[in-house]
Amino acid sequence: MAEGENARLHYFDHLRALAMLAGVFFHAALAYSPLMQPWWPPADRATLPAVDLVAWGLHLVRMPLFFLVAGWFAAHLIARRGGAALARQRLRRIGLPFLVAWPLVAWSLSASTGWAAMHVEHSSAVLALVREWMQQPDPPSPPPGTAHLWFLYYLLLLSVLHWVARTLELGRRAAALLQRHPAWVLLGLPLLLLPALASVSAPHPAPEGLLPTFWALGFYGAFYALGVLLQGQPDWLARLAPLSKWLWAGIAVAYLLFLRGLANASPAPTASWPIAALEAVLATWLTLACLLAGRRWLDRPSAPMRYLSQASYTLYLVHLPLLFALQYGLMDLGWSAGAKLGLSCAGTLAGGLLVYQLTVRHTPLARFIG
Repeated sequence: MAEGENARLHYFDHLRALAMLAGVFFHAALAYSPLMQPWWPPADRATLPAVDLVAWGLHLVRMPLFFLVAGWFAAHLIARRGGAALARQRLRRIGLPFLVAWPLVAWSLSASTGWAAMHVEHSSAVLALVREWMQQPDPPSPPPGTAHLWFLYYLLLLSVLHWVARTLELGRRAAALLQRHPAWVLLGLPLLLLPALASVSAPHPAPEGLLPTFWALGFYGAFYALGVLLQGQPDWLARLAPLSKWLWAGIAVAYLLFLRGLANASPAPTASWPIAALEAVLATWLTLACLLAGRRWLDRPSAPMRYLSQASYTLYLVHLPLLFALQYGLMDLGWSAGAKLGLSCAGTLAGGLLVYQLTVRHTPLARFIG
């Protein structure tokens, strides 16, 4: 690609926006997923089995893609302005928004869930448990968690590890690996991810606790590190591009096997090694395939995509509280799952974009979350 490849990659911005839209759909779809009925607070009595065919593919790719893009932009900022600039940017754009949004998100999710537990007639299994807990004379406090803001929490942790790795010059061998045939990454990265994914249930959970987990640091940290390395190897994706058709064929086969294994697996605290291996392969190959697709079709200026990219941070912060409140309100309606899913996605996106337009875009908040 031309000299502009490392100056500003439009497709990285556009992929980030699309991944955020995929996140809204994924979280909305969980309410109508047969697989998530026992586990998701706004799980609805109306289910749509087809969502499980799509949602888990999005689950395997969207957060690895976010971390890879974050790693690339971190390395890009360091190359342009140095490590101190990255530290300031992380505190302003990640640390401060996390500290401000965390209690607000926790309160809003708790308030809407508490209301739903006491007022929704056709409640989910989780809401029934919450109702029993609330009716105790002296209910214990639930353990603190980060909800969907865990991404910011781990991004801060990985930024510290990035600084350590740069200080100790630990990335030289990994950078040399990218100079070899791309198959080394296609096959080697899933092997590195396998132990982490085999240590947790499948599909892998969100690491929402305050205590960092090794599996999440290893899994998401690998994609962050890959993003850092790709920033210094701008020709690597061009060398991967000839394998694109084979990559998509492999993804199709692996995903069919994964869905079959998921349907036949019994609930367990840890994934079987074959399922974990398929998760590792799919997370790696889907993420790289998305980069290739973005590089081919999205690497050009686009005003709508630019707007969505600028709004994606605000949308990320507010989408889950908006979505939960909306879906709790839909649980007693006798609508089809498809209609509820469509309204959930449209309402959440409209509400999130309205929050961005009115409170962020033309205000000082844009410096922090714009």
